[in-house]
Amino acid sequence: MPTAAPPSSRRLPSLTGMRFFAALLVFCFHASYENLFADPDAGEAFATAFSKAGWMGVSFFFVLSGFLLTWSARDKDTARGFWRRRLFKVYPNHLLTFAAALVLLAATGGPLTGALPNLLLIQAWIPDSDVILSVNPVAWSLSAEAAFYLAFPFLLTAVRLIRPRRLWWYAAGVVAAILAMPLLAQTLFTSRTDMAWLAIPEHHYWFVFAFPPVRALDFVLGILMAEIVRNGLWPHTGLLPAGAAVVAGYALALEVPMAYSMVAVCVIPFAWLITAAAVADIRGTASPFRSRTMVWLGEVSFAFYLLHRLVQIHGHRLLGADESWSTPAAIGLLVLGACLTLLLSWLVFAAFERPVMRRFGTPRRTPPTRPAPRPAAPAAAPAHAGPPGAPADGPHIPGAATAPHRDTTVP
Repeated sequence: MPTAAPPSSRRLPSLTGMRFFAALLVFCFHASYENLFADPDAGEAFATAFSKAGWMGVSFFFVLSGFLLTWSARDKDTARGFWRRRLFKVYPNHLLTFAAALVLLAATGGPLTGALPNLLLIQAWIPDSDVILSVNPVAWSLSAEAAFYLAFPFLLTAVRLIRPRRLWWYAAGVVAAILAMPLLAQTLFTSRTDMAWLAIPEHHYWFVFAFPPVRALDFVLGILMAEIVRNGLWPHTGLLPAGAAVVAGYALALEVPMAYSMVAVCVIPFAWLITAAAVADIRGTASPFRSRTMVWLGEVSFAFYLLHRLVQIHGHRLLGADESWSTPAAIGLLVLGACLTLLLSWLVFAAFERPVMRRFGTPRRTPPTRPAPRPAAPAAAPAHAGPPGAPADGPHIPGAATAPHRDTTVP
């Protein structure tokens, strides 16, 4: 019989570890656009194998984000405190990689189209792929996440008004809405001309994959799944069946039309996998994502995600923009690129991301003021009074009057 999750089980290390696999999928997806393989058969096999990995990785991140933010939310937290933490978690890394991308583009004569929307993280609201993928192309997902963060306090309040036994029905409704989005895009936009680099019309691509209100459905599904676990409604199916469902979903994504493979096909398997991993952490059952190494990789995965495309594009340009290599050499370059990105990610995380978050993520506490001294005791003290100099109302407890208040509103 499912039981409610203990309120103290806020740490879910498996979900941290899983983040790196999603970032690695996006890395391999984007690497397929670099055409590193001189052998056309090897290049085609690599591109086919990872042709849906980027879309899948982003969908995973969006569902995971909703789940984790809901799970870590505390009743005494405030919207202002939440927004402050999210701002200093996300925007400094974005600003750093945006600046690096601008320098690299200026040095190579690359286009600066959409730089201002990218800087302000509003590019996903604009139905133009050149703007959406401007400067540092992967930053478009932060544009969607920023909208999710702004709405999260209100979304969580609304979801927690739902009666627990109806949570599954709401989750099913959100999934149905996600599945309907490609059809809705066809109804709203009449263009049927595919983009030069992707087999889908540009407005369909924007609406299904980038438009924040549509992508918020993935995020809300994560919120609902966290509430299902919190209320003890998850049936504890285990990680193995969930992993098998993800593999099957990916295989199906390789076969269905592009508009459905971007999000719809794998959203249920991803919600299943994330929830099963969270329950494994809560119950203490086996999980391959919980090791110290996996958790560390998950911690640096945000920087890895933001840096990897810059390493790929400009690394290839440095070696020769039109160069391709033998299959062993191309595989070696892929591994080298991943390792270099990982090294840079660790440096950014250790020297920039974590210090910024620690310094600015929470307000600095004001030192407590020392209370004014009590009036002197009357000269004619009663016989049972304490030692000379003690307050008349009892002995002084060292530290009691000056102990600072402990702020419990933030993680």
